[in-house]
Amino acid sequence: MRAPALARVRFANRRSRPRQPVPRRHAVQGRPDDTPEAHGHSRMTDVDRTCGECVVLDKFLICGVRLVRCFMPWHRRCTIFCTPTLPTHRTLAHQLQQPATRLQPALHSILIVDDEAPVRMLLARLLERHGYTCSLARDAHEARLRLREQAFSLVLCDLNMPGESGLHLIELVRQEYPETAAVMVTALDDHRLGTVAIENGAYGYILKPFQSSEVLINVTNALRRRRLELETRAKSRQLEHAVMERTTALHQTIERLEFAEEEIRQSQEETIQRLALAAEFKDEETARHLQRMSRYCALLAKKIGLEERRCELIRIASPMHDIGKIGTPDQLLLKPGKFTPEEFDIIRRHADIGYRILSGSDSELLQLAASIAWTHHEKFDGTGYPRGLGGDAIPLEGRIAAIADVFDALTTRRVYKPAFPIDRSLEMMRERRGTHFDPAILDVFLGAMADVVAIKEQHPDL
Repeated sequence: MRAPALARVRFANRRSRPRQPVPRRHAVQGRPDDTPEAHGHSRMTDVDRTCGECVVLDKFLICGVRLVRCFMPWHRRCTIFCTPTLPTHRTLAHQLQQPATRLQPALHSILIVDDEAPVRMLLARLLERHGYTCSLARDAHEARLRLREQAFSLVLCDLNMPGESGLHLIELVRQEYPETAAVMVTALDDHRLGTVAIENGAYGYILKPFQSSEVLINVTNALRRRRLELETRAKSRQLEHAVMERTTALHQTIERLEFAEEEIRQSQEETIQRLALAAEFKDEETARHLQRMSRYCALLAKKIGLEERRCELIRIASPMHDIGKIGTPDQLLLKPGKFTPEEFDIIRRHADIGYRILSGSDSELLQLAASIAWTHHEKFDGTGYPRGLGGDAIPLEGRIAAIADVFDALTTRRVYKPAFPIDRSLEMMRERRGTHFDPAILDVFLGAMADVVAIKEQHPDL
């Protein structure tokens, strides 16, 4: 349907021309006192003959009374009157006329809740002329029914109504209809009410009597804010979904890495065990010695308060303490009697050989193993080998390995000696407290003897 052309309106004030009687057909129908002169209005003339409908703009637009009568179809040729008290006549006339010429589809659905029928109709006609669709409710109960039946973009709600107040309705909308905005309308000029309304969930606050521009601005701002909030919620949900997907993928990746790390650790530990076995040129008996040695070292490291990761590294690295024996002749390793001084000098070289084999790596594990291989024959009084270190100059892992290695050597059978009983072995170690062994670490080891014996029983000699 072709929209009617806009009326060409010329505004005049009272001083521009004398008042003249207006033909009866130009006044609002139904009341003889509703002439422009009766209300003190100025007269505007010359509406385009192509216009089939016009709008009367008068003071009723502000106070909200009888405005319904101002939107009636009139004669093809008519006169438009406007009160001089309106601050922006041309702007307001343009706002009300412009949407009527476009016949735009509805932009948003608005529920108008007010116990005064003229106000409901006033607001509905104003908003509908700007492209909105409106539903009406005379109280909160009827508004609840409308909200259950239909989704609304906005609720325009009066404060004081029979029954439930507008504040309760706005709070209901906020809690049960989060996708619907709400704007409070009231005749009470109290800023505290506005504050309470905003706290209850209102997006705006309109004070009666209101101007159409005020209504439109509040509605537009509320709908814009609602749109932004809905977009933010949607983006937040998308972000949460994306974060959840990424988090799930990250957890899966971490699990795969942990599994791969465990496989690497196990293969690394097995490689170390096999290298240690090859170095000592022995059988299953040697394997059990290495198992006991590693567990003694880990237990002692834990008892003196090292962190769990460090204890685990010591457990894995300690079996390589004698890896340097790979460079020692087999006849010396298998000799049943005592060594000659020359033979003992050859045996002592295994500490340096082991260090040279394991050092130079960036691996923390191999660095620790190199330190143990190099220092586990050092003595606390400085009489050990290969460098004659003493006291705290001997690395902690070397002092730990020295105690574990000597205890296992005393309590197990070797080619050059029988196994000593545990009591006899501990007595011999106490005699070397402060000379061969770090006294503080030896005391911790002796205090954990129940755990030490349990390890020995779990990995007995054949």
